[in-house]
Amino acid sequence: MKSVSRLMLGMIVAGCAAASASAFAAPTDPSAPKTRAEVRADLIEWRAAGFDPLDWINYPENAQRAGAIVAQRRAARAAAGVPMPGQSQ
Repeated sequence: MKSVSRLMLGMIVAGCAAASASAFAAPTDPSAPKTRAEVRADLIEWRAAGFDPLDWINYPENAQRAGAIVAQRRAARAAAGVPMPGQSQ
């Protein structure tokens, strides 16, 4: 029983290592579809900038204001040399 658990743990670790290695090796293509994790990260970033997807009354202004804040933050990170999530240097 203990050897089966170690075997499963080894398979999980190997799978995670292979997945992370392929993720770092892949070049980023801006026209490629986003992964679910990238979409979630974008939503978190927009919500941190003040966007509320449930605020339909102030929708256009709310989204435009948050979009400007997100663009400024991304430009500041790019100027500082900090890679965007999902990008390699």
